[in-house]
Amino acid sequence: MLTFTDEHSPPAVELPSLPWERIAGRLEQVSIAVMKLDARLDASGLATGWQSRCDMTEAVRALILDGHLVDIGDVVLHDAGMDVRSPTHELTRAATALRARRTVLARKAPWPISIDGLAALRGIMPTTGEGREVRSDFTPADGEGERDEDYPAFANDADPWRAQFADIDALLARTSKVLAGETPIRSSRSHLVYDPEIDEGQNEDLWLDLVKRTAPWPAVAAAAMAWKAWLDLNLYPRQPWLGFIMAGCILRARGLTGHLLPLASGFRAAKFRPQGREGAPEIVAGFCAVIEEAVAQGQKDLERLILARETMDRVTRTCRSNSKLPELVELFLSRPLVTVALGAKLLKVTPKAVDLMLMQLGGALPRELTGRRRYRAWGIV
Repeated sequence: MLTFTDEHSPPAVELPSLPWERIAGRLEQVSIAVMKLDARLDASGLATGWQSRCDMTEAVRALILDGHLVDIGDVVLHDAGMDVRSPTHELTRAATALRARRTVLARKAPWPISIDGLAALRGIMPTTGEGREVRSDFTPADGEGERDEDYPAFANDADPWRAQFADIDALLARTSKVLAGETPIRSSRSHLVYDPEIDEGQNEDLWLDLVKRTAPWPAVAAAAMAWKAWLDLNLYPRQPWLGFIMAGCILRARGLTGHLLPLASGFRAAKFRPQGREGAPEIVAGFCAVIEEAVAQGQKDLERLILARETMDRVTRTCRSNSKLPELVELFLSRPLVTVALGAKLLKVTPKAVDLMLMQLGGALPRELTGRRRYRAWGIV
């Protein structure tokens, strides 16, 4: 169990002693299973599609572990900007989890487990210089004071249209900062949402220090201890799914895999549930079970993709060279489900053309998921 050092020494998380002779064999087996999945993904040519499907399903399952139900179809349509209804709070959180996984994969491996990586994944601006203070550029609320830079030029001009256009330009500038990942946190936050007694900055330092000190450990054991420390420190309770992403980042940073494993899906399928009183060997054994379930699910999903690609390739071999059918096949391989409207938008064709391509696939067409006539979706399940 992780314990803190005494108050007379600098704050740190004490590393537990592990029975390496007893757990070395299990760690090796799990590492070999992860590397086999990674090698098979690279050899299959479906690594990109597999990772895209995995990220979307992980976003849904991570919210399920937090007690919120999100439909995978809503996540796919929201990701494509084709929402059929106003996004709910749960759907927005799932989209945030999806964006975090994609951000991690788009950057080099050591970046997510740094202070700048944590700040970017949380949606706040990275720290600058040696201090931990974050520059605050948000517009002050009523009673918080006013600054000249918060108001654009001509804001108080006699011409009302000129002032309106200046306000729009200022809004677009702030929106650009949000999209660039530079959204700062407020200097004072509501105590109804955030616990004022929790120092998130200190907890981040403690967790990053633990990750640094477990660098000589085997990758699986280091990821297990980092995940346990994340739970003990209660880092970011509003983003509980981030702990599994960071554990997967450690496995990726250590070179065990080049992909981000579906650890939330593995945790949901595994029987291990941390209660807070387990010892370090039990935590490592439970985390190994989570990885094994994640690898098993990844293998099954890859087998389904390989079989579906072989079936649909028999039809695409005879199509014209300028046909969009191969692109539709790639769409099926990279999305949990595909609708006619989604295919028409992403392939830049008409809905009628998508209907004709679906008919052309014939028996190779993936399974229909909705069973309705007005809203139909197909997916590889």
